[in-house]
Amino acid sequence: MSGDVSDSGIKFKRVLLKISGEALMGSQGYGLHPPTVERIASEVKSVHELGVEICMVIGGGNIFRGLSGSAQGMERTTADYMGMLATVMNALAMQGALESMGVYTRVVSAIPMDQVCEPYIRRRAVRHLEKKRVCIFAAGTGNPYFTTDTAATLRANEMACEAIFKGTKVDGVYDKDPVKHADAKRYDTVTYDEVLQKHLGVMDASAIALARDNNKPIIVFSLDEQGGFRGILSGQGTYTTVHG
Repeated sequence: MSGDVSDSGIKFKRVLLKISGEALMGSQGYGLHPPTVERIASEVKSVHELGVEICMVIGGGNIFRGLSGSAQGMERTTADYMGMLATVMNALAMQGALESMGVYTRVVSAIPMDQVCEPYIRRRAVRHLEKKRVCIFAAGTGNPYFTTDTAATLRANEMACEAIFKGTKVDGVYDKDPVKHADAKRYDTVTYDEVLQKHLGVMDASAIALARDNNKPIIVFSLDEQGGFRGILSGQGTYTTVHG
């Protein structure tokens, strides 16, 4: 049974969770790793049980990345559409995991494919959220040359989400890659302009600009930390907030 956000100390009533496709492949290096998909689904469920309305956008890099396909000689538009189809596969996998846990979920695609998921209709998607269904937005924006980061920021604005949660492999935004540099320093907060000027790699430039123009905070946290998503919604844990 979902809780009441007002009684749980949770700051946000509606959020968007953005994760990369690579987050679903676990340690195997490609494709979908079912235990990893289930672990992330359980994190989403734990937040859903608090009464928070959740949107998700999942990348497709574990299956096909349009930009790298283009770099190998494939025509960019075709490569990007292939990447969009990869995000639909990931969304369906996440839907299956969530619904096996009793969480009602809808996959909503920017590219119509009625046999497997719903087409994106904003008012219908809002209604799903109001009915406490998790909405997974697939196929990016439906247009080539835009990343799933930009799609996440766009959908967060359209759905009137109060924040974007970016799940990564590290616990926030650093001044340089903490995996390669032991002296990397983590920011507690950082502005949109600093992210752009210092090329901090939170999201691509168009996604950051769209978040800045609509004053949409981005919270960067580690998806690998058990209970991290729920904890941060309660104001606990380690993360970086990108804001104006």
